[in-house]
Amino acid sequence: MPAKTRRAVPRRTGGFSIIEIAISLAVLAVLATGILVPLVSQLQQRNVSVTEKTLNDIKDALIGFAAVNGRLPCPATVTAATPGAEAFDTANAGGPANGKCESFWGYVPARTLGITPVDSSGFALDGWNNRIRYAVSNDTVGTVQRPFTTTDGIRSATLPEVAKITSLLNVCDSGVGVTAGVNCNAAKTLTSNAAAVIWSVGANALTTGGTGTDEAQNPNPRNETSADRLFVSHTPSDSSANPFDDIVTWVSINTLVNRMVGAGQLP
Repeated sequence: MPAKTRRAVPRRTGGFSIIEIAISLAVLAVLATGILVPLVSQLQQRNVSVTEKTLNDIKDALIGFAAVNGRLPCPATVTAATPGAEAFDTANAGGPANGKCESFWGYVPARTLGITPVDSSGFALDGWNNRIRYAVSNDTVGTVQRPFTTTDGIRSATLPEVAKITSLLNVCDSGVGVTAGVNCNAAKTLTSNAAAVIWSVGANALTTGGTGTDEAQNPNPRNETSADRLFVSHTPSDSSANPFDDIVTWVSINTLVNRMVGAGQLP
């Protein structure tokens, strides 16, 4: 009888099947997402915290500058001879004696205040490396023009006239229902007597920043002929129609006067 032939049994080679690889990749993707999302959230919160601290430092520096110099500094501009320093309207003989700023809306004068961190041009930076904005009132008080940027301007205006102030820079909780450039109108008024406003344009500055109704109220220019006095501040919103992540703070006239009185700049 012929010998029986043994049937060959195929061996399974080492490695993984396509299905096993797909399952492994899916598990890794889930794990990676679970790790990355908290990290992104933590980084975002860190940037917010860093920015809030920087804005508070700037606020203190502005009040300290006024306590020493009897006025608030002019904003820095990108066209000034010394970037990052306060910029006067030198074309029209502007200077500390008359308070004529190149613009009353611009950037924090970090070089003048000694604030850090700054970029290579000397402009103060927030947690996302955006330049921090700064606006100062150019309102007339009594008969004194630009008292907040003029040396001894508030002293010249006198405290009784300062006490009559009802509206300087206005900060609202919404850009909806406002009288554009003037006051909060139907929106809630957070303050109506800010001598200066400082703000960060937030994480969305390079994407949707400034396009929503609320954020669009903040970058409006202020100069001798354009006195837009309206700003918006509220909790962040990722609404596609009206995104908002600006971080805003301000120097109220009462805080400013109190510190200047304490420093002997005002009677």
